[in-house]
Amino acid sequence: MNFQLRKQHILTLLAQRGSLEVAQVAQQLQATPITVRRDLAQLADQGLLVRTHGGAVRPGVAKNPVAFARKAAANPDQKAYICRLAAAEVAVGDTIFIDCGSTTLPLCALVRHLKIRVVTNSLPVLFELVGSAAQVVLAGGEVDAERQATHGTVAVEQLRRYQVDKAFLGVDGFSLRRGLTANSEAEAAISLAVAAGARYTYLLCDASKLEQDKYFQFAPLSSVGTLITDSAAPQKVLAQYQKAGLRVLS
Repeated sequence: MNFQLRKQHILTLLAQRGSLEVAQVAQQLQATPITVRRDLAQLADQGLLVRTHGGAVRPGVAKNPVAFARKAAANPDQKAYICRLAAAEVAVGDTIFIDCGSTTLPLCALVRHLKIRVVTNSLPVLFELVGSAAQVVLAGGEVDAERQATHGTVAVEQLRRYQVDKAFLGVDGFSLRRGLTANSEAEAAISLAVAAGARYTYLLCDASKLEQDKYFQFAPLSSVGTLITDSAAPQKVLAQYQKAGLRVLS
């Protein structure tokens, strides 16, 4: 298959899903990963997509896709591991919330085949799940181009009306002393609104954020049912969380 045909396939896939992975495209096109990476580099030079670690996203997802792409590229193995554990907690028929963090985004690819309802304030989550078996509900509100998400009073009020079976949240910092902390009050407000109406709350947090406190404390440790983290998390710290009543998956 020549470059023009591969280009058409890549751009069609991006239009449908909003993102793609090199390995996935290589398998579909029966091409080598090296060839696909070269194609993506050429399309990125033409402004038709934005490269991420292991794949690409379409540039129209937000006004500033590069910022999200850089964040999504950080600690990809840990995020993939965490989301595999999280996906095992999702069952057919569930209504779940997936927040706008880069840690929770890989969960989409693992649950898109399930007949579930997904509530979110994340534009990348929306584009990942459009056309899948999952029904998607996007909270309205002001669009934050940096975070590629909806925030503000309208989004918070809408999310308070929903009751989800399981909420999958990310966080900037998490510790025994201060619980959940954030760099943004807007993001904290979204998390609080969702957690208030969730039957069960999961916190997806890589080891680098454990026992780290950010400036804005917004919820106690007890507001979370299960912490899902990666294998690099110190066992002594995890034991302390469990002693405090938290279920831990790692």
